[in-house]
Amino acid sequence: MTPPCVLHEDEHLLVVNKPAGWNTHAPAPFAGEGIYDWLRHREPRWANLAIIHRLDKETSGVLVFGKSPVANKSLTDQFEQRAVSKRYALVTDRRVERDTFTVESDIERAGENYVARPQREGGLHAETHFRVTRRDGDRTWLEAQPATGRTHQIRVHAAANGFPLLGDTLYGGTPAPRVCLHALEITFKHPATGEPVTFTAPPDFLADPRLALREALVGPDTTALRLIHGAADGWPGWQVERLGDFLLSQSEAALTTAQQSQLATLLQPLRLRGAYHKRLDRHVRQTKTEQASPQLILGEAAPGRFIGLENGLSFELSFTEGYSYGLFLDQRDNRRRLLTGQLAANFQFATHNSQFAILNTFAYTCGFSVAAAKAGARTTSLDLSKKYLEWGRRNFALNGLDATAHDFIYGDVFDWLRRLAKKGRQFDAVLLDPPTFSQSKESGVFRAEKDYGRLVALALPLLKPEGILFASTNCTTLSPEEFLATIEVTVQRAGRQITQQHYVPQPPDFPITRDEPAHLKTAWFRVS
Repeated sequence: MTPPCVLHEDEHLLVVNKPAGWNTHAPAPFAGEGIYDWLRHREPRWANLAIIHRLDKETSGVLVFGKSPVANKSLTDQFEQRAVSKRYALVTDRRVERDTFTVESDIERAGENYVARPQREGGLHAETHFRVTRRDGDRTWLEAQPATGRTHQIRVHAAANGFPLLGDTLYGGTPAPRVCLHALEITFKHPATGEPVTFTAPPDFLADPRLALREALVGPDTTALRLIHGAADGWPGWQVERLGDFLLSQSEAALTTAQQSQLATLLQPLRLRGAYHKRLDRHVRQTKTEQASPQLILGEAAPGRFIGLENGLSFELSFTEGYSYGLFLDQRDNRRRLLTGQLAANFQFATHNSQFAILNTFAYTCGFSVAAAKAGARTTSLDLSKKYLEWGRRNFALNGLDATAHDFIYGDVFDWLRRLAKKGRQFDAVLLDPPTFSQSKESGVFRAEKDYGRLVALALPLLKPEGILFASTNCTTLSPEEFLATIEVTVQRAGRQITQQHYVPQPPDFPITRDEPAHLKTAWFRVS
């Protein structure tokens, strides 16, 4: 499941093509994973990746990570000695008179951006060599070779000389879908052989940056992902997901003409069969199934049941079941963790063992269970809905798994946690992903922001020593800090201790911005 963004890997180096709109490294806790964090938590061999250099969030292109102490030292030395050659491609819609020229200045921070200043002793000197490669109407393509490595250097030098980059509104550029700056090529001496190596990734400034980000994440083994995530992708209040061969659009309002046009634009390059729209209703409990179900907007109708792929696993999806279509896409990376046993850097567990027992509460259509069972674990799926448990059994069959070798329990989760504890049942992992609000005859009302600690307290007696606890919530009124504190306090009160912990934000196809803050909070704990 190597992501498509990986260009090259050997014993010492990992080279990727970073898409625009993705940080190299997370700027702050709970702000989402940068590509560095995302990679090092995916594979054991990437756990000790080192950041050698960075690219701005808005900049795409070649990014090199070190995999060994030899590489880390060699590359760090080469960067410090300015022995690394880098070329960038950029586009501007302003006139550039000269074909080749060099810009030198100091660069200083000024609020949220940086500015070029006259050179002075002790200043942060910056030097960039520019070369025009193409002129086409009002667009000019250039290559830039920075001799120094200051933050926003190329962007600042271009703007200071009258040709801000297309899309770079921070520095006066004309608005565009993305900042047209791409790390085209990097050349350095290989840390093991000492021979020069060059890595190149051509730019595609005309590609939809939203699709480019998603295409960097997933390959042909995943056909279920979010393509437009509200304001984070420039469409406030609107979400669009790819589900197998179909698109699902969701918003509280009817589709606008612009949104319908965007759906049509997405269908063709992805070679999809049809697009549906679902009106989000805050009073979903009072909504009839046919009213809550998505309606066909474009193309051909979907069958009653169809298949979406995720990390090579098959899941049954449906547009005829009302509000739910069968899979929570924002949990894709957590299902991958169950499939691979790699929870985070230096945090693994052995699902590839038929004796490894997992309890999946609020199992829905058993997506977590399918991933764990495919890895070799024995699963118990617990849910209040017989319909969804049967759906889960069909998901097992789709993936060549014998559902009779696993347990499916119908009933109230809180009641069954008590019953299983009385029976002395214990599991190697317990998964908690409750709805934000629920109500049952047996347990009454559950509100995540008030009652999550009670849920954890009921689960802990079922968790073996050194077992894995997974906790998740979509509750927007519960902050990540409060969520983690609730779990930590509950574990301590139970006389147990957290020995490993990894907080996981929502995946990169659900990008986190100020205008579209995070909704999903998940964490993995090893509890002694």
